Amino acid sequence: MTISVDKDRFKKAKTVSRSELKVLAGAQDASRAEFVYRALLEAIRQGRLRQGERIREDEVSESLNVSRTPVREALHRMQTRGLLSLAAGRGLIVSTLSRPQIIELYAIRELLEGGAAGFAAQHASAVEIDALWQLTEALEKAGDDYVKGEHLNRQFHQTISCASRNRYLMNALDDIGDVLTLLQTGKLPGRCVESLREHTEIAEAIEQRAPEKADAAARNHVREACQVQLRQWTDDAAGNDPLARSVP
Repeated sequence: MTISVDKDRFKKAKTVSRSELKVLAGAQDASRAEFVYRALLEAIRQGRLRQGERIREDEVSESLNVSRTPVREALHRMQTRGLLSLAAGRGLIVSTLSRPQIIELYAIRELLEGGAAGFAAQHASAVEIDALWQLTEALEKAGDDYVKGEHLNRQFHQTISCASRNRYLMNALDDIGDVLTLLQTGKLPGRCVESLREHTEIAEAIEQRAPEKADAAARNHVREACQVQLRQWTDDAAGNDPLARSVP
């Protein structure tokens, strides 16, 4: 049995079998699941979903106007990546990273970011190098505007990742970047000026086509960010809440 489905991009109706229709429905669910995943990730990044906050499937479904199937898939994906955790008597909550987890996360990030910068020094195009300098200048102008600075910071690191020309490295950095979102809901004092200087050193090394120098600069950048994150973790554990925040 077949079903006639109208498509605007077709001049006439296309006949689709039930098995093909199931495949199409599955693709739509996958697309919606990606939408839900990204929406929740952005909510965490912006601080609208805080660490330890409960996530209810029905509320997400209603809020994003999607069925529960893609919501369930997105929540499972976030749980698998460590973004959500099961809490006794509460269900799924936004994960809170421990001090050892932060250290482990930044240790692998240091390896990946260093490798990406080293590869970028070999493969980056003139356009990509120019983009790094434009983003560095934009970060300087952003000053203490965390929302704008955080967006520019992600663009800077994504540009280096793409310039590495290594698809597996890029995927690994994307995964790490998602988990790092959990650490972007607090406030980090004293990183704006230092982070800008470190970004400049990375961009200079890539422009000079110096892989080892780029690797070292990127690794140093991640190590410094880790130290600030650990100090912030200690402050949070002690109940402090600094008002300033800058880009890691």
